[in-house]
Amino acid sequence: MNTITNAGLFERACRVIPGGVDSPVRAFRAVGGAPYFISKAKGAHIFDEEGGKYLDFMGSWGPLILGHAHAEVVEAIKQASSRGTTYGAPCRAEIELAEMVVSAYPGLEQVRFVSSGTEATMSAIRLARGATGRDLVVKFSGCYHGHADHLLVAAGSGLVTSGKPSSAGVPADFAALTRVLPLNDEEALHELFIAEGEKIAAVIIEPMPANNGLLLQRKEFLQSVRKITQAHGAILIFDEVISGFRVAKGGAASIFGITPDLATFGKIIGGGLPVGAFGGLRKLMANMAPEGPVYQAGTLSGNPVAMAAGIATLKVLEREDTWSRLEDLGTHLDSELNAVLENSSVPGALVRAGSIFWLSLQAGGVPRSAEAIDAKAGQAFKPFFHALLNQGICIPPSAYEVMFLSLAHTADDVSQLAQAIRAALTAITT
Repeated sequence: MNTITNAGLFERACRVIPGGVDSPVRAFRAVGGAPYFISKAKGAHIFDEEGGKYLDFMGSWGPLILGHAHAEVVEAIKQASSRGTTYGAPCRAEIELAEMVVSAYPGLEQVRFVSSGTEATMSAIRLARGATGRDLVVKFSGCYHGHADHLLVAAGSGLVTSGKPSSAGVPADFAALTRVLPLNDEEALHELFIAEGEKIAAVIIEPMPANNGLLLQRKEFLQSVRKITQAHGAILIFDEVISGFRVAKGGAASIFGITPDLATFGKIIGGGLPVGAFGGLRKLMANMAPEGPVYQAGTLSGNPVAMAAGIATLKVLEREDTWSRLEDLGTHLDSELNAVLENSSVPGALVRAGSIFWLSLQAGGVPRSAEAIDAKAGQAFKPFFHALLNQGICIPPSAYEVMFLSLAHTADDVSQLAQAIRAALTAITT
């Protein structure tokens, strides 16, 4: 008889791991209760240590575009690991994956691999500062770029603020080198560059912000960001850690027809293993050591097993016409879920970009900025989340996190999600 419980495992975890989790987003603080502990996963499903089975729309927060334990990815990992798990020296797989990434993304000529999205954005900003000789960095409220000190800042009141740390342990003087702007606001963007444009090294933005809801941006706004950075000699960085190779082969850049100076990647290019990357034009990347003065290094960068998983994933994406298939599945989701929302007394809207989607539980239309999100919108989420969980549906334990479709999902899975959401919305209003 299985005596292992999620609650028991969480109690054990809390004794040896801060908060019982190795990433805060995995905790159930916002929804209550103990998190489930996963024992295995396959296809579109995950299984917890109590034997529970869940239809998974969290997808490990984005990397699993092919679904869990895809046979070709698993086989690539097995073969690569049998030849050694790390070398501390170059390997051919690094070149092959780099060639695939460079050939797919607009304007990319060289790429360097790291071990996480945080490392990628941190390194891209260091490169931008080194290449321009400037110190200031601009980010947008509602965009998350990892937990590097200079990016852990939040917007204050007004159109633009100097960075204020949103985490203990971040020196105020360091965070003050970051400026924070609201999304979708050309006036604030122009005012900042009029005041400080010659001091700005880089502007970093998620072209499809997907870490605080799915805040889809107007093409015209992104074009304004591109134009003003070029005019002032600042580096434009597209953070495509989530959107890269998910919304299209060439990421959001190819959809909008906008080429950034640098781009950062993660998640999908690692096939479920820890990988990040940043890249741009050869003349810009030449500033990186050992060619140039900007230092960056990593013991496990270009790890042969992770490279193999990424190569296998990108090959399947290309061969299976995955982006077209996922768009068809997304269209089915639109049809099923919009019908549910139209007949619900709970205000809400489905926001979708390819295989990324978010359920905005608020009235007043779809928000395009963090400031437009109703702080009260999350109040209904706690019972909503548990109502779905009780029906065997796994989504992120936060009202402001996005969900993902994968190649492993079927039209029936999408219909099951829609019906579960219908029941959950009914439950929280009765």
